[in-house]
This record gives sequence, structure tokens and C-alpha cells, in this order.
Amino acid sequence: MTTWTPLTGGCPCLYTRYTITEPPLITHCCHCTWCQRETGSAFCINALFPASSVVHLDKREPILVTTPSLSGKGQVIARCPKCFVAVWSNYPGGGSAIRFVRAGTLDKPGSVKPDVHIYTGAKAEWVVIPQDVETFEEFYDVSKVWGKEADQRRWEVLEGIKRARSAVVEKE
Repeated sequence: MTTWTPLTGGCPCLYTRYTITEPPLITHCCHCTWCQRETGSAFCINALFPASSVVHLDKREPILVTTPSLSGKGQVIARCPKCFVAVWSNYPGGGSAIRFVRAGTLDKPGSVKPDVHIYTGAKAEWVVIPQDVETFEEFYDVSKVWGKEADQRRWEVLEGIKRARSAVVEKE
């Protein structure tokens, strides 16, 4: 088994800092026009982690901003309250349990590399994708793409959410 070295990162003004305590579930390079527009770049690299493994330091929590998304269900973007740089997002599929950490906010952005390139139908013509990386015109079937260990970790996170929601409903 590979040893995991925690990652650190944060915004450029250094007010919002975080540590990531476990490996990513998967890392996406998203070429959708929404990501292009939001980042001002040709794509966005997001490493997906269970929310419990993204620990904010010094109790400096980011502000949460809800924005539109390609799915129409919106996304929540966590931004530094001082410089407003996006450090991670939540999407409806994983809710608040999965954080899509912007790889560019890692202290060592090259420490994660894309496992998949998604929404390549909107990819800029000049972007060249490595031949050894899976590509998808749109999104993909998670159960067919994620490795067994990552998929098991994802289900554990989602089951924990279901249990927590059930406990809240029972109290009401």
C-alpha cells in the first residue's frame, strides 16, 4: 500500500489555509464551458476528497457562495473571505460530503494529476490530453471509472450522510 503524505494549500493571501489528510478519490480535469468561464482558463483541475479530510487551519472557514452550474442544480463554491479565491466546491451529487479541491490552491499543485478529462466536447482545440488518461465527452459512470478502493471510500462517505440525515429526521 502506498504511503500518503498530507497535502497543504490555501488561497494566495494565505488567510484561508487547509490540510488534506487522505488521498483523493479521483482527480478531474474539467473542460466544460462553465469551468472555463469561472476560472478564466481552458480547464479546471479538481481533486475530490471526503469533506472530513479537508481540514481548515486556524478556524478560518471560507465563505460559501452558491452559483449556477451546467447541471442546473448549482454548486457551492468555498472562497477565502479576504481575497475571494475559490479553494473548493461542492456539487449536488456528493453534496457537502465531497469537496472538489481546486488543485491550483495546493502548495504543490503538481502533487495531483488528472485521472480523467471530462467534458472534452468543449475542450479548447489547442489543449493536448495525454494518451494514457481516460477522456469523456461529458461526465462518466462513476461505478465504471473509479477504482475499487476509491469507490468504496465514496460509498462510506455517502452512507454516513444518509445515517446523519436519518438521525435528524428521527429527532424532528
